[in-house]
Amino acid sequence: MPKSPADDVNPSLDQMLSKLTMARHGDAAGDAAVPAAQQRCGLIAIVGRPNVGKSTLLNALVGQKVSITSRKAQTTRHRITGICSHGDAQFVFVDTPGFQTRHTVRGTAALNRNLNKTVQATLSDVAVVLFLVEAGRFGPDDAQVLALLPTDRPVLLVANKLDLIHRREDLFPWLQAMQERHPFTQFVPLSAKKEDDTRRLLDIVRPYLPEQAWWYDADALTDRSDRFLASEMVREKLFRLTGDELPYTSTVVIDQYTDEPPQPGNAKSTGMVRIAATIIVEREQHKGMVIGDKGERLKRIGTEARTELERLMGRKVFLEIWVKVRSGWADDDARLRTYGYE
Repeated sequence: MPKSPADDVNPSLDQMLSKLTMARHGDAAGDAAVPAAQQRCGLIAIVGRPNVGKSTLLNALVGQKVSITSRKAQTTRHRITGICSHGDAQFVFVDTPGFQTRHTVRGTAALNRNLNKTVQATLSDVAVVLFLVEAGRFGPDDAQVLALLPTDRPVLLVANKLDLIHRREDLFPWLQAMQERHPFTQFVPLSAKKEDDTRRLLDIVRPYLPEQAWWYDADALTDRSDRFLASEMVREKLFRLTGDELPYTSTVVIDQYTDEPPQPGNAKSTGMVRIAATIIVEREQHKGMVIGDKGERLKRIGTEARTELERLMGRKVFLEIWVKVRSGWADDDARLRTYGYE
């Protein structure tokens, strides 16, 4: 069995891990084409409280950024699918919004209901669930998500940020308490920032995937459109550059997305993507926060979003961003649908 981050702890923790893990690692096959009759494929939900690292883990598993991240809670607002084809298996990961417990926060009730519906709908479809928590921590928000987990399919307890635990034997009582809360199929300690750990997680998940033909091409990374990824990239930079200054109720809408082909006869031309986006905020003072002094913050949001989009797409991007005030949008079901919330 491949060595895991817990292999070097004391025997009592090793014994506990052996009971919970029931390790079923397979040898990682090569990435050559696999006949459909020998393929595995399935949907894997990544669930957990807000800001626990779900998007970071998804991006690490896929090997490229498909879900945005920031320190602001509830960055993910949509069901984001990330695809990893490795060996005979195609892993279709779903990064869900963190389950919202604050339904009564003024002005966000409809948005929170929408996010929770997304989580619950995802759990009804999956072959296996990855319940992501911080190693050694379990709070009321984690308990809210745990209560939603299905009992009729495998649920793996994934303890993230293992690198922050200095004495791993301290995990023993925590792990015992977690197993009493739910009959987890396996326990997987890891750091989402370590490639060896994410590869090990793929090996652990693989046996739970149904034996069936792959759903996507071998080189697919996500089922989301470039237009959607553009809106998410602008929203990520918005959150990162405003921090806690800007309230939760802001979003991004793509007004125009034009894919211009390469110039005929120019071998170096890759074409250009022209994008017009609007940042939606709740109040006039929020608009000022986004724009910043002499427009400097908005300019930086646009520059950083454009730079990352060019890196991801491998093409030139022309990005224009406006800011508009739409009071009450987060508590208006009709507007939520208009802005792309399912």
